[in-house]
Amino acid sequence: MSDLGTVFGFLGGTIIAIAGGYKVLQHPKPDRVFKRLSDAKWFLTLRWCEQFSTPAGVLNLEGKLSFYNAAALEMGEQNFLPPHRRRQIFDRCLFLKLGETTTHSIVSPDGSLSHEIEITAVEIDPRFGRVALVRSPNLQSMFDESLDPSNLS
Repeated sequence: MSDLGTVFGFLGGTIIAIAGGYKVLQHPKPDRVFKRLSDAKWFLTLRWCEQFSTPAGVLNLEGKLSFYNAAALEMGEQNFLPPHRRRQIFDRCLFLKLGETTTHSIVSPDGSLSHEIEITAVEIDPRFGRVALVRSPNLQSMFDESLDPSNLS
């Protein structure tokens, strides 16, 4: 136990500082050691995105989705977060405290509400600043309805 250092949580996971790096308790390979804290945080960030059956991803300062899950891929990253709205979405993240969440409406070109997204501000690597974790919690019903056999007429 003498080589055990700081223990802290990040996005529902646990990171432990050990001699020579960082371990993530939720990693499928228990002996995996990350040399940098940011690598351990990135692993947990990807895990966070992948846990959702609805679209989720990581939006960076450049307006790019650094990562997105299978539901966002199915929906299409352009539909999930239209490129012309990404900077506005990221700017909302800048006014949040780290770990704080807000919502934002993505409106279709005809003015009707398309979907809402949750935006959470996190910092994975201080060299690159914060990123916005984005997810659409209300899109599950759209996917469920599209997979309903009665809708396939």
